[in-house]
Amino acid sequence: MASPPSIDAPTHAQEEDIDSLIPPSPPPPIPPSLPTYKTAFLNACLSARVLTFGSYTLKSGRQSPYFFNAGLFHRADLLRAISTAFASTLIAHCDAHPAFAFDVVFGPSYKGVPLATATVDKLAEMDGGRFGEVSYSFNRKEVKDHGEGGMIVGAPLGGKRVVVVDDVITAGTAMREAIEIIRAQGGRLVGVVVAVDRMERVREEGGKSAIGEVEAECEVPVLSIVNLNDLIEVLEAAGDEREMERVKEYKLRYGAEE
Repeated sequence: MASPPSIDAPTHAQEEDIDSLIPPSPPPPIPPSLPTYKTAFLNACLSARVLTFGSYTLKSGRQSPYFFNAGLFHRADLLRAISTAFASTLIAHCDAHPAFAFDVVFGPSYKGVPLATATVDKLAEMDGGRFGEVSYSFNRKEVKDHGEGGMIVGAPLGGKRVVVVDDVITAGTAMREAIEIIRAQGGRLVGVVVAVDRMERVREEGGKSAIGEVEAECEVPVLSIVNLNDLIEVLEAAGDEREMERVKEYKLRYGAEE
């Protein structure tokens, strides 16, 4: 599967060239219209400054009015917040689509490893009857040729229905690699969940977002905890007209086809 030209995501601060930054205002209030799990997740992101609003120059050259740094979810309470949000997103989708089911939550190395393991634990805590026997799995970057060997740690994927969790899909390259690993191991991809959907097209000349491309290619649902529209709601609830308009303008300029 050919990979599209890469654009850089706003989720890895260590990988971004931030040329200019306007310090954001204090965390805005969360609109009551959002589901509880989204509210809790966004509150955690804002209070820990995982999500900030300002002016950011990305490697792609795009001027982003907001920044999401999932690398900051290393603290125990923040890991709990994001795993609860991932689990809640999956449970909500299962409730809305009773035929949707999965056996394994797969986390692509390395960032996806703690996300997958923590999400499995949270699923069992929230609904042990349905999800108490769901397993986690992740890949090694290098195949191990001693001990148990192989490239998979955790549950074997052969014959299993697999959901991938990760922080974001940018150009889709890493996600496609994860999907190829799952298929090569005999697993069946049934869904993907990411933390944030930027709703942003991959190519400058237009087209789908990376999420939209993966969804179309793999014919599985690609879910997100929050998306760009949710961030606009946050700014609207805060009465922050300036930042809200900047985010809306960004969406108008770089937004993907629906």
